[in-house]
Amino acid sequence: MGNPSCVLLDEPSEGLAPVVVRVLADTIAALKREGLTILLSEQNVMFARRLADRAYIIEKGQIKFVGTIAALDADESIRRAYLSV
Repeated sequence: MGNPSCVLLDEPSEGLAPVVVRVLADTIAALKREGLTILLSEQNVMFARRLADRAYIIEKGQIKFVGTIAALDADESIRRAYLSV
């Protein structure tokens, strides 16, 4: 597809070597800087945080958090419940 205005990426980092994930993140960031809207579905929190402006946490089909990355960082209870290893 030429010249899309939005791209959906579903788990793009899954199964990739760390060096490839870094290159992929750089490429996605470059597309974002060019003005492309990217909807990213990702379980790799560090990868997603690097690229995202906003976050949605979904559990069993229900949205548990909606907000900016800064708001996510500030919400310790959400981070502990959903983003801790």
